Order: sequence, then C-alpha cells, then structure tokens
Amino acid sequence: MNAHARTPAAAAPAPLVDPFGRTISYLRVSVTDRCDFRCVYCMSEHMQFLPRRDLLTLEELDRLCSAFVARGTKRLRITGGEPLVRHDVMKLFRALSRHLDTGALEELTLTTNGSQLARFAAELADCGVRRVNVSLDTLDPDRFRALTRTGAHAQVLAGIVAARAAGLKVKLNAVALKGMNEDEFVPLVRFAHENGMDMTFIEVMPLGELDGPERADQYLPMQEVRDRLSEAFTLDEIDYRTGGPARYMRSRETGGRIGFITPLTHNFCESCNRVRVTCTGTLYMCLGQEDAADLRAPLRESADDALLHQAIETAILRKPKGHDFVIARAAPAPAVSRHMSMTGG
Repeated sequence: MNAHARTPAAAAPAPLVDPFGRTISYLRVSVTDRCDFRCVYCMSEHMQFLPRRDLLTLEELDRLCSAFVARGTKRLRITGGEPLVRHDVMKLFRALSRHLDTGALEELTLTTNGSQLARFAAELADCGVRRVNVSLDTLDPDRFRALTRTGAHAQVLAGIVAARAAGLKVKLNAVALKGMNEDEFVPLVRFAHENGMDMTFIEVMPLGELDGPERADQYLPMQEVRDRLSEAFTLDEIDYRTGGPARYMRSRETGGRIGFITPLTHNFCESCNRVRVTCTGTLYMCLGQEDAADLRAPLRESADDALLHQAIETAILRKPKGHDFVIARAAPAPAVSRHMSMTGG
C-alpha cells in the first residue's frame, strides 16, 4: 500500500430534509425563557420561569447549534425570552462565530427587545453578527410601559442607536395590536425609514394563556395594517427575503422596506425551512404544533454527537406540512399552550 495513501474522509452528514421536500436551513435557538419585559401579548405578568438546572449550558447550546450547522443550517438566530439577559451569553456568540469564519454558517443574528443592546452591540458586531431584530411596538413611552409592563422606552431607543453605531443593520418588529397601537403604524414606518431601518408588522399569535386582554380582542388582520399604511404610502411588491417568513413591500415615498408576517390570514408554511429549539433542548418542528423532540437527553447521554444527530433526523421526519393557528372568541384555549417566550421569538 502506498505509504502516502490516505484513509477516505468520512462523508459529511446529509442535509436535513422534511417529508415534504423542504430543506431545513434555518434554526432559531432560545437561550433563556427569562425576559426583563412582560409584554401583554407574549407572557403573563407573573411568569413562572424555568429552574436554571433545566436549561442547556452554553457549551451544550454550542454543541447543539454546531450539529445543525453540520447538517446544512445556514442561518442561526439566537432568541429568548430576552437572549441578552442570559449570563455570559457572549461566550456563545464568540463560540458560534467560528462557523462564520469557515463559511459553514452564512448568518448569525438575534431577536431582542433592545434593552441590553447598548451594552452588547459592539461585541455582537465583533462576533460577526451583522443584523438584529428589535421589538418596538410603539413610539410612545407611556404606551410602551403599558405594553411591556416593565420596559423603559428610552433604554430601547439608546440600544437601537448603539446597534447602528456598531455597524449592525437593525430591523424593527411591531406586533399589530387592535386598539393599542394601530394609530402608530404610519409613524413607526416613518421612524424606521428615516433612520435607515426596515419595519415589519406581525399578527398576534395564539400562544400561551394570558392574564390580560383576550387574543380575539388583540388580533388585527394584517390586511387592515396594509390598508392603513396605504393611506400614507404607495406600496410596491418586491422580491426580497431574509430567510424568514416576512413578505416585503417598498414605500415609494420613503424608499424603505415594510415587512408583513401573517401566520393567521396567510400562513407561510409551504416554504417553511425553519425549526426551533428551546432553552431546555426541546426541538419544535413547527411553532404552531405541540409535537416536539427532546435533544437534551442525547446531548447529555453521550460525549459524541451520534445520538444527537439521530434524534434530529428522526424529528425532522415528523415536521408537519403546516400549523393550525386560529384566533376566535369561541376558542376554549390558545392554539398552543406554551408562551412565546418559552419557544423562542
């Protein structure tokens, strides 16, 4: 045998493809269920958070994300709760940035309420994060406090300024809430576009029990949002995607983009390339279904990732064609019992 002959390299793990031929290339990972806000559409005012021992360690989160990257994940979004309140979370961003350096991962991003951005924006940029989504449902400080229960509006605005100063692209997200912020859709778009940011509106989703307003009272169809915006802007359809579910239009007057996420009135399931993992290692193949797979057990059962890959493969083969979200006053309970903060934003 030739002394210089090499043993053939092990074949790269196969990409993850669900039963409907959709390649799974986008992973959203929650690093904590905790948040420093208590938004009225997201969680109860008196939430019972998970014991810290139930959460994956940062090292386990790195292993889990890296396993998905090995299977073809190109976009990785870190979520919460509020991800930046997780202790030492920047260690995870620094670890994951190696996949950006190799080119295996195309994008590392996060969704945040903005409260901690002033502290972390520069370090996020240094880790290879190039854009962030910031939740901002109102420009009015008093209304902001009412919606978030605990949030400081000025702190979020300062975070947005810091993120842009660090070179991060910022997209603002607003949940459309009937009777609460529908008079602000046009001002929000103007604010975003005047500051070089995209603006996306989201229909409220039936996730988790609330101790405040009923879902049916909060819900506003996205067509009503578009109609209201059309009174101020000329909206043109554009072929622009970020890898997520938003459909975008451009305002002729501002030149900026406006996104619409419509899980109820027009779901986006047919092209879904996403799965979500909670901070406890539970994999949800669909945001709107309860079926899930435990990835924490295989992570902790073996030092290598063979069992983890097997669990991921088996779960992806159960990914459903779509969700069954519905909001109706007669509905006895939310479509999904867990809060959005538990699944990951």
